[in-house]
Amino acid sequence: MSKATVALVGCDTYAEQRVYQAVEAGIKLLGGFTRFVKPGERIVLKPNVLFGSNPDKCVSTHPAVLKAVGRLLQQAEVDVYYGDSSGFGKCETNMRRAGLKAAANELGIKLADFDKGRAVTHQEALLNKRFVIANGALDCDGLISLPKLKTHGLTRITGAVKNQLGCIPGIRKSQYHVKMPSPYDFATMLVDLTTLLRPRLYIMDGIIAMEGNGPRSGWPKHLDILLFSEDPVALDATACKIIGLDPEFVPTSAPGEKARLGTYHDENIELVGEDIASFIDQDFAVVRRPPVAVRGGRWRILARNWVCPQPTIDTGVCTNCGTCVSHCPATPKAVDWHTGDETIPPTFKYDRCIRCYCCQEFCPEGAVTIRDTFIGKVLFH
Repeated sequence: MSKATVALVGCDTYAEQRVYQAVEAGIKLLGGFTRFVKPGERIVLKPNVLFGSNPDKCVSTHPAVLKAVGRLLQQAEVDVYYGDSSGFGKCETNMRRAGLKAAANELGIKLADFDKGRAVTHQEALLNKRFVIANGALDCDGLISLPKLKTHGLTRITGAVKNQLGCIPGIRKSQYHVKMPSPYDFATMLVDLTTLLRPRLYIMDGIIAMEGNGPRSGWPKHLDILLFSEDPVALDATACKIIGLDPEFVPTSAPGEKARLGTYHDENIELVGEDIASFIDQDFAVVRRPPVAVRGGRWRILARNWVCPQPTIDTGVCTNCGTCVSHCPATPKAVDWHTGDETIPPTFKYDRCIRCYCCQEFCPEGAVTIRDTFIGKVLFH
């Protein structure tokens, strides 16, 4: 079995020329862009744009990274597009707010259609054999995935494997949380999605990552690194090593290896470029334990209610905007104005909550956090 290669390149700023030089160096470590693209091909850059937030919030892939990759692709005579479907709002609006549209416009890179999609089948899938995929991700010769290194309540990190979730248009993504409430089933679906789309290359923005209450409301943290690989599982495992997280705690790792998408074991990963030891941050704020596997009838309901971490609303921060309510995929809704009074913050009915943490992911104020239950603390701390 040949080893997966992950390239590490240090970069401590988003200054455009420095990022360009770092991206160019990382691509060269993997053999150059000619290994991944051909002149005349239509290639779509897929950044992580959870929401249209200012780049200094570190919610999205930084515009300087997209611009650097776009420039290098254009030099390789590739027809470059870009796109992502956020869980909230239209693609173009979020790209503009995140600074990505301006960066793309400077290069003449066009926006692909990620607002609409069509159904496709995936017969080789481990679990999910039917997806609705954005037209822009289908009407191209290949994807290059540009994930952002951030924490995530359900999958521990949002990295290379999870980045393809943005190829499912709009609120359709929430349907998978209902269909697959187990974090391991959801992670297997993410693996299936990635084996269906098969991006040519993954370039992770870890220059300033997000720790704590990610993927939207955490805190910026300098890691000063860009990571490059053809293997998204190995890339995520390497990112885990940098932030002091066991990759076995990331639920996409095992199904990713089972599907032959990649490997997460150290002995099967070759690191090239700079020494990983200079980037490791053991103080990075991330949950260092696996998600709770909840399966089977009555025990599943009891475990979910008494063991699985719960989302909770800080009423002092909440503005009653209702974003958490509109994004709750459970039926009936777990978070709502259950008293009927919309002048006060919504509340949770945890017996309805499927622990997808969409409420926390999309809260624009950072008012929703994930807390351990008492029994969860006893069992896992």
